[in-house]
Amino acid sequence: DIIRKISLFTNVERRAVISAYDVKTTIYEIPLIFHEQKLDEIVLEKLQLKSKKAKLDNWSNMVDKIKNAEKTLTIGIVGKYIDLHDSYKSIYEALTHGGIAHKTKIELKKIDSELFESSQEPAELLRDVDAMLIPGGFGQRGIEGMIRAARYAREKGLPTFGICLGMQIMVIEYGRHVLGLSEADSTEFSPSTPHPIISLLEEQVDVKMYGGTMRLGRSETVLQENTHIRRSYGKNIVYERHRHRYEVNNQYRQQLKDAGLIISGITPEGALVESVEWPEHPWGVGVQFHPEFTSTPIQPHPLFVGFVKAGLEHAGKAVSKGDEV
Repeated sequence: DIIRKISLFTNVERRAVISAYDVKTTIYEIPLIFHEQKLDEIVLEKLQLKSKKAKLDNWSNMVDKIKNAEKTLTIGIVGKYIDLHDSYKSIYEALTHGGIAHKTKIELKKIDSELFESSQEPAELLRDVDAMLIPGGFGQRGIEGMIRAARYAREKGLPTFGICLGMQIMVIEYGRHVLGLSEADSTEFSPSTPHPIISLLEEQVDVKMYGGTMRLGRSETVLQENTHIRRSYGKNIVYERHRHRYEVNNQYRQQLKDAGLIISGITPEGALVESVEWPEHPWGVGVQFHPEFTSTPIQPHPLFVGFVKAGLEHAGKAVSKGDEV
């Protein structure tokens, strides 16, 4: 057979020839397949390391949830780089993790945000979608389409999750159509806008290099009570990773709050907005940080778990207590 031939012609003992064949359901099954072939034991033996019994019960249970999903949820990704699959890879995986927590298969409908700038109606583009996510990005292309999609989702009660740029889009849309500042924008897209509702911090304005104005790395966020984000985390202080240049302009912060926008997360000193929520909405949550970077299939990020739950409820699909991993 093939394994015998490989062993013979490579001078590798037969038991050390490991098969990595394709799987039908999920790539997360591969570690279990390797374990069945004793790959872990063989590697430890070759390295002369002590062997311990592998603890794979949680991983096996997670794979079983994927293979035996009870529900399906369609999530629309309204982004700028839809044609490049790996651009949003971390988000796609984190959504899968959120689905695992609810024994739900996640189906993605990838929608180029520029389509919303054409004559097509948002209702048509989002017709088969149970929830919508607006991911991060840079530059002006497709921004107006994202804003149009966000307005539709806010007005129609479609569960929406905005990440980094996605949160900024939610704030701009709210500023234009609720606060009444029709020319509200980000100075990234419109440097001369009369209402820079999203802008660089004052001390960053004269810095020309992108890296010099980046807020990078893990930092603390204080969450407000009685908000979706606070309920999802189950605690009031969290630490998340950031990678962005622009912030909610504090000159408009009180106006936004007076118009109903919920500032659900702030930095410890209160200087920066970290998360926002649409009022009286089943799930309209925007975060300035990147929760997808810390999600795993065994420990799905609580915001993706909460987002998937909101999508299931919106779709009229039962959410059982205790579904979470």
